[in-house]
Amino acid sequence: MPKVGMPEIRKPQLVKATMAVIDRVGLHAASIALISKEAGVSTGIINHYFGGKHGLLEETMREILRQHSATIIQSLARLPKEAYQQRIIAIVDGNFVGFQAENQVAKTWLAFWSYSMHEPQLKRLQRVNEKRLLSHLKIELKALFGADQAEVIAHGIAALIDGIWLRGTLNPQGIDADKARFIINDYLDKQLTFYSKK
Repeated sequence: MPKVGMPEIRKPQLVKATMAVIDRVGLHAASIALISKEAGVSTGIINHYFGGKHGLLEETMREILRQHSATIIQSLARLPKEAYQQRIIAIVDGNFVGFQAENQVAKTWLAFWSYSMHEPQLKRLQRVNEKRLLSHLKIELKALFGADQAEVIAHGIAALIDGIWLRGTLNPQGIDADKARFIINDYLDKQLTFYSKK
């Protein structure tokens, strides 16, 4: 996390530079020297305010997570509380459209996923993100299903989001938001049909 006193104008500049360098050379080769050159700042500024590469990567992921969360919250705020299926798709869309689907952001996410297995702070951020997604989904699903079913279906949708997102990120054509929406809507419709017959 950046130290108090970090000029607010510098944070977006450094986050953007971090994503650009990861996009170009990958996470492991994304050195402080390359990032500082991209941002047009000295390496000392990054080391002083972020404590090095790990701190800057953490701040980059925090910014991506903030934008991700804001996108979903804004989308949900525009929909009626009773439009449960639309609200679920709005949560899904938050993972596949706009900022989250930009190439540099997607590559940074992918690097973050792999890095979080070995970095406790990044692993904690990943868990926060996962819990937030499941919480958003379960709130909407509990209006359509019992609590146990909502839990299972929320995990199913989260797994579909992760899988579709991963495949899309590794695909040269990128993420297909329409296809993602179709697949998850189809899964949700099947769950609604299945549980309505019970």
